[in-house]
Amino acid sequence: MNPDAQRKLLQRELIPRDDTLKMIGALNDLKARLLALAEECQLLDDTGRVPATPSYTELLQHAAEAQALSREVVDLTAEFAGSAHSTNRAGTAVLAHLATAATMLSHAAPHFAETAENSLPLNRTSHPDDRHYQGNRMVLDHATARAYLRRASESLRDAVSELNAHLHFHRFVPAPARQQNPALPPPPPSARHR
Repeated sequence: MNPDAQRKLLQRELIPRDDTLKMIGALNDLKARLLALAEECQLLDDTGRVPATPSYTELLQHAAEAQALSREVVDLTAEFAGSAHSTNRAGTAVLAHLATAATMLSHAAPHFAETAENSLPLNRTSHPDDRHYQGNRMVLDHATARAYLRRASESLRDAVSELNAHLHFHRFVPAPARQQNPALPPPPPSARHR
């Protein structure tokens, strides 16, 4: 393959540097927000038990926040999937990680919502066995939702790693040669005589 054809092929494989940096910034922001939400969303009290009267409103807020982040990741994934970059080598790897993150997040919000829903009968029951059963269901659903948040953040981290590796690849691909304007005449010969 001649050098010009090889250079053009390599350039088609590149995601533009500015686009790559913008995507890395967006993914790092989302990753940090997912981890913060996983840390902030707490169900258990200071003694490590389900509160006697858990707040339905607070638990439902966990679901709302997870749903909002899920929407952002889905939108970002859809935007990237629709770009020409998603079909090159780095782009397909990034898209796979984004798809995993979107899937993980689509499971987090329903588990938070189920936790909130299960808090309602817990507040109304006085039988110890019922309270124990409902409390365990809440703990499992809430822990599962938080795990989905963490797994989604890991997928975003992996997408960032792919993009960082892709940035390093930019250094090895020659920049396109500047096109000379054919309308400009060549520079005149030097006026110096011998």
